[in-house]
Amino acid sequence: MAFVPAPGYQPTFNPTLPYSNRIPGGLSVGMSIYIQGEVNEHTRRFHVNFAMGPEPEADIAFHFNPRFDGWDKVVFNSRQSGKWNEEEKKRSMPFKRGEHFELVVMIMQEHYKVMVNGDPFYEFGHRIPIQAVTHLQVDGELMLQAINFMGGNSAPNQMPVVCPAYPGPGVDPQPPVSLPSMEAPPVFNPPVPFTGRLQGGLMTRRTIIIKGFIPPSAQRFAINFKVGLTGEVALHINPRLDERSVVRNSLQNGDWGSEERDISYNPFAPGQFFDLSIRAGTDRFKVFANGRHMFDFSHRLSAYHTVDILEITGDVTLSYVQM
Repeated sequence: MAFVPAPGYQPTFNPTLPYSNRIPGGLSVGMSIYIQGEVNEHTRRFHVNFAMGPEPEADIAFHFNPRFDGWDKVVFNSRQSGKWNEEEKKRSMPFKRGEHFELVVMIMQEHYKVMVNGDPFYEFGHRIPIQAVTHLQVDGELMLQAINFMGGNSAPNQMPVVCPAYPGPGVDPQPPVSLPSMEAPPVFNPPVPFTGRLQGGLMTRRTIIIKGFIPPSAQRFAINFKVGLTGEVALHINPRLDERSVVRNSLQNGDWGSEERDISYNPFAPGQFFDLSIRAGTDRFKVFANGRHMFDFSHRLSAYHTVDILEITGDVTLSYVQM
């Protein structure tokens, strides 16, 4: 069964390095780029570039460069006409060797906003119009788990990001193609327990994206698709780290049904990130994790479209929820 990305959500799982791929639709204000992976034990440097082409020598609108060199720091810069501009730096290292990380770059109207492991880290002002950026480049001593491009749909009348001091690369960049929007704005780093309302109910082909992290001491957590009026649960997803299982069930008229435990792939392990895509079909839920099919769950509630609450509880840290 093929993985079908949700609109406005373009993931790449387990990419190899060096990574240099075109950004789907180009950059636009409101887009977020998630990079998840692990810093090697002996890492000295790695970098993330928002580049104006696929070549290593392409100009760079934003260069993000952590350096483990005894004076641990992160360097920020841009490169125009093959020459580096004035660098900015922060003598603080949010990454740790041998540990997993989540790097998020949010495209804002005036700057790139960088978050590491859920915490704001730096804002780098636009020196080059984001419309000139075509590729994301990542390289260095890393192991990557996922790169996710999220959002990116600009309204037709949205004003472009203008950098008057930028003379231009010599050619007009190809205009970005807008990615389709999802049902509601995403929620970043929400607290747990989390409760969100599915506006309009659980319509067929609606996809919910949940990105999170399993703490090392985690035992269990739960994801529930509920009918707010009755409290019934159309789908209960219950990863049990202590049992190495993922239990699924439903709650009708106050009674739990029969559990389902068979699974083709279990992504949940202590100290690991996960990326869930839960899609409502006409006769079942289709659930993918990290781009791989995990399970299907046939609808037990005939009126599954009355589900209007997403509830997440237990031992989990959330970084992104899109409903």
